[in-house]
Amino acid sequence: MKAHALSELGRRTEEPPISWLMASALARAQLISLAAGFTDNESLPLKEVRQLLKEMLSTPQTGQAALQYGTTAGDDVLRKLTSHRLQLLDGTPAAWRAYSSDRMIISNGSQQMLYMVTEALCDPGDLVLVEDPSYFVYLGILQSHGVRARGIRMEQDGLNLARLEAVLAALKRSGELRRVKMLYLVSYYQNPTGRTTNYAKKAGALKLLRQYEPAAGHPIYLLEDAAYRELRFEGDDVKSALAIKGSSERVIYSGTYSKPFATGTRVGFGLMPEPVFTAVLRIKGNHDFGSSNLLQQLLARALMSGLYQKHLVVLRRRYAHKARLMREAIRQHFPAAVESWEPAGGLYFWARLPRRLKSGVGSKVFRRALANDVLYVPGELCYADDPTRRKPNHEMRLSFGSASEAKVRKGIARLGAVFRDCLGK
Repeated sequence: MKAHALSELGRRTEEPPISWLMASALARAQLISLAAGFTDNESLPLKEVRQLLKEMLSTPQTGQAALQYGTTAGDDVLRKLTSHRLQLLDGTPAAWRAYSSDRMIISNGSQQMLYMVTEALCDPGDLVLVEDPSYFVYLGILQSHGVRARGIRMEQDGLNLARLEAVLAALKRSGELRRVKMLYLVSYYQNPTGRTTNYAKKAGALKLLRQYEPAAGHPIYLLEDAAYRELRFEGDDVKSALAIKGSSERVIYSGTYSKPFATGTRVGFGLMPEPVFTAVLRIKGNHDFGSSNLLQQLLARALMSGLYQKHLVVLRRRYAHKARLMREAIRQHFPAAVESWEPAGGLYFWARLPRRLKSGVGSKVFRRALANDVLYVPGELCYADDPTRRKPNHEMRLSFGSASEAKVRKGIARLGAVFRDCLGK
């Protein structure tokens, strides 16, 4: 073996699946990608952003301020606007400490926030509880840091609380509870399943974490990843975990403006208690000493002018339409033996094949799908490497976000043909 100078983290970090999924789509122009969680090109707010930039750069005072460095924590105006918006979404009093803008850090998309929080809280060998299945890119962050994940089974309305309690109890008996640092939930229109965790389950989960804290010997945090919250196109909004009484000391809330406005802006944010806030702020300082000031001021202007809110109405309508298209195509082309779950927001459908039919990267289904120029995310990538259960290998994530309407129909038709062929029908 050749000597090298890579750190343990450098040697340990595996290639993120998202990298080769995106590379496959870009390398083959004819490939229909129902894998990438890109947003819809046609809905990007080109006109609105052009107008906002023109206004921002129209005077030396506003233009120079936007083009100069900002602070590590982020633009004060954007932090206050974001805090106020979250309070309105949750319907909570303005005085609630959990929403205070001085607890907020602006990041380069929510992905950086998830990375920094994990870096601030977790050492190699620690445990993070995750939904089963969960956001596979976050599972990669855990893997790269040498952090173990323990999966908690999901139901239609989110986390299975009985299973969460059983896992916490088992970890207490084994002496591993002291290594548990947090519970990670993608609580709105979950990536990958499209499910939403109801408010009662968030409160129940937080109560269980607090109940087991004395045995752990330290706080156990609830990290709520709300990246898809504002992409709701059916039903009512669900309050975040910030609205739970006593949440201010245990809930870390991560959100983004990338998905609901424009993914190219890469502006996210996080609300968190001390000492996590100070630790993340110092890590952020080492990463980049502040996210793009220009893009933060762009988002602040979008919020203050009402352009953000108007665009969100258009975006929700667009995704509702594309979700209907995918649902109709699935009903038309998928065999009856294939189950699928319809989202009320977000970008994804979750499909489950009969157990005898595998969907993983090395499976016949995946190979034939690629041969027929259609790509999906194998469900096996969305499950943590949890030694306490076998990883399912007969599910898949399908995205209607970036593909055109015609490609959504055609891609689902191609997948349906693959399924029928593999099932011998």
